[in-house]
Amino acid sequence: MRLCDFRNEPYTDFSLSGSAEKMRAALSAVRAEFGKEYDIRIGQARHRTGAILESINPSRPSEVVGRHHKATPELARQAIDAASGFFPQWAAVPVSERAAMLRRAAAILRRRKMEFDAWLVYEAGKPWPEAEADVSEAIDFCEYYALLAERMADPEPLVQLPGERDELRYIPLGAGVIVPPWNFPMAILTGMTTAALVSGNTVVIKPSSDTPTIAAKFAEVLEEAGVPPGAFTLLVGSGAEVGDILVQHPRTRFISFTGSREVGLRINELASRVVPGQIWIKRVIAEMGGKDAIIVDEEADLDAAVQGVLVSAYGNQGQKCSACSRAIVSEQVYAQFLDRLVARVKEIRVGPADDPANYMGPVINERSLKSILSYIEIGKNEGRLACGGQRLPGEGYFLAPAIIEGVDRKARIFQEEIFGPVLAVAPARDFDHALELANDSEYGLTGAVYTRNREKIEKAKDRFHAGNLYINRKCTGAMVGAHPFGGFNMSGTDSKAGGPDYLFWFMQGKSIGEKIA
Repeated sequence: MRLCDFRNEPYTDFSLSGSAEKMRAALSAVRAEFGKEYDIRIGQARHRTGAILESINPSRPSEVVGRHHKATPELARQAIDAASGFFPQWAAVPVSERAAMLRRAAAILRRRKMEFDAWLVYEAGKPWPEAEADVSEAIDFCEYYALLAERMADPEPLVQLPGERDELRYIPLGAGVIVPPWNFPMAILTGMTTAALVSGNTVVIKPSSDTPTIAAKFAEVLEEAGVPPGAFTLLVGSGAEVGDILVQHPRTRFISFTGSREVGLRINELASRVVPGQIWIKRVIAEMGGKDAIIVDEEADLDAAVQGVLVSAYGNQGQKCSACSRAIVSEQVYAQFLDRLVARVKEIRVGPADDPANYMGPVINERSLKSILSYIEIGKNEGRLACGGQRLPGEGYFLAPAIIEGVDRKARIFQEEIFGPVLAVAPARDFDHALELANDSEYGLTGAVYTRNREKIEKAKDRFHAGNLYINRKCTGAMVGAHPFGGFNMSGTDSKAGGPDYLFWFMQGKSIGEKIA
């Protein structure tokens, strides 16, 4: 099978009564597991420290989803030592067997898909369609990386010098640390982990403190798929207590991270320091967020542009590194576009994520809620609040989606990542000015352009500085195999998850020239 023949996992259609009924049953079954305790997993051993991290339901913060034993610094060191010790054994497993394990994991996720959807609804606050997309992408990563690993095991032949047999092999790096985010706690966790494992590396997974239960359930999938316990460790704990130790350990060979700019830069800084006993330069694979823009040209289909901006800005409560947080609109259609967008945004229904009638659920936690509200107050002084922006009634962390228009390019809400349902709208004199505004950012992750003008489309392809650029469609929803994902500048290392070169980040090349007698 060629990479271009790969097909993405289809989404469940919850408008069908049978699918909706299955989802409600899964929600009920998952709710019955609320409050369960989860151990630290290091190889075959299970550890209970007595220090408990409680993950909660952001739609109803009084509900405890899972209770997780937190790792100590000593357990963090043990985890890296164990992963490093098992590495030679795991690296010796044939690629075909490692790929088969990923395909079994994909099959298990398909079988348990509704269950994982439900965990995402409760622990991550994801509305049903967002949860379904998250789990489907996790399945895609398993299937795609299995295929990619098999292809990399049989690379294109090198130039053969006379009298020699010349080859290039790709070998795994060693023991690594996987630090996934809370906003895609299934897809990104699965993608980062399976890429490292299928390449022959061992891993220590340190999930987000907001979504550790989903990580614990994913560990069950790996185990059922046949991945030996020594190949992966699940370690719950704070970045301050165990994260730095994992990054700085001399046996850590690489760190794969998705999260904020600040944490990503700190990891990069710590990893760059050589410590006693370290014999390599640690590799950092980082995706660190964005301040993504959609340009709406006067020659655009305005209805399509409104829909694309709305979905990109407010899907998953705007808690996507790819989310549209800046709409840059031609001044010729600015008022018309804004009126249509405001009318649509005012119709968005917000509430508990387990209710499928709600398009938006809660933001992830109280800290995030306060941060977003503070940005909205800043935005009121930098532009005009066109709609939304207030905390909504209910126990959960609910916010009315906000639009702040007439924003200057140097405004904080135009420059800083907010990670919530807040959209800044700015006018542009012409298309060149719109591109200038879009590129006026320290980030460079995603972007989109709405225009029917072919010349402008080609200009955007050349000049819009983003790792993932979309034309006449939303700037979110990158699909494995079709949209290799990763950004420029402060958006990270442009490692292109879900693309044909992603596994190279988890491997190193070994050139061999053998003289033929």
